[in-house]
Amino acid sequence: MENNKKQERLNLLLEDLGVDGQEKEELRILFFEAEKSADVLSEKSPFLARIPLNPLKLLLYLLSEERFFYQQMKLEKNEDSKRKIISTALDKYFTNEHLSFRSETFTTRFRPEISTISLYLNFILGILKRYRKNEPQETLIVDIMQKGFSMAKCIVGLLIDGFETEAFSTWRTLHENECILLILVRHGEPVIKAYLEHLRYAMAFRGAFASKEETDAVFLMIKEGMRKADLKSKDIKRFIEYGWLLTIPEVNQIPDFKLNFRDGVERVADLRQYAKVYEMSSEIAHSSPLLIYSREAYFHYLTLLNLYESFFRLEKVFSNLYLASISKKDEEQYITMRNLYFEELKECYRLSKERFSSINEEKKS
Repeated sequence: MENNKKQERLNLLLEDLGVDGQEKEELRILFFEAEKSADVLSEKSPFLARIPLNPLKLLLYLLSEERFFYQQMKLEKNEDSKRKIISTALDKYFTNEHLSFRSETFTTRFRPEISTISLYLNFILGILKRYRKNEPQETLIVDIMQKGFSMAKCIVGLLIDGFETEAFSTWRTLHENECILLILVRHGEPVIKAYLEHLRYAMAFRGAFASKEETDAVFLMIKEGMRKADLKSKDIKRFIEYGWLLTIPEVNQIPDFKLNFRDGVERVADLRQYAKVYEMSSEIAHSSPLLIYSREAYFHYLTLLNLYESFFRLEKVFSNLYLASISKKDEEQYITMRNLYFEELKECYRLSKERFSSINEEKKS
């Protein structure tokens, strides 16, 4: 009776995975033989004996290996290849799922400062997925927001796994993203149009156009734009990447404005107070001694605080645009979620700030 139930569950799993026909029968045989082999391994290892087998994960490894060996490597279907598939799948299942390397970490995915922002990010990303088309002319702002929130989710994952400096390095890119978003939303259509034009300049510079005629035409536009901005040929990369800022009224009256990120994009976005943190993150991104000999707790909380601050700014832009364009029902749903969790987010941020201050005091003493 128990065996029949197991067979039924396995059939349902295979159907859910879209496996049918001859492959379905092959996977059923592979799974039950792999299960027997796992039992043998568990008898020999007290550690493995304590691990309950996850049928879905084992099945996914078997399915992936079966398709790789038979479809990609063109192995003949025989007892040797079957044993190879089972052995490889079990090795990967036990090692990757239960013996995987884990850094020491200062948090878990269950702690409120992680679980709350994760919930919020998943909710927003689910909404943005409905609007994103990956067509810059139509959805540039949505695409930039989606990338920003995706990077925030990536940072959370890195912190959970104990990769603090890698998370901090990723925040650097998130900060660049949010600065560009804030400028485009604040200044609107003329600057958005210029930003899109400079995306085309970048494509031409990297040889992304199939047509030489189109590439040449875009380079003529680049040269004309540089001439109007009184820039030399050596400035071409700076102009391509940051020249869109020149369409902002009175931009050249900003003190110490330059065509770069820290003295250009960051200043125009009014986030110049992050310059030192950004510089530190740049050092880590370029594998300086700061990366190799970093203090994990310090970078954990530094990253978490900067992540929260970037998130608050991104969420404000998102909610303003989203709430202005949806039905009353969707608006009520988002406001309900926001009322439930935003205060908790702010409290998590406050507590993390206290912890970071405490670590800073320990560092000075």
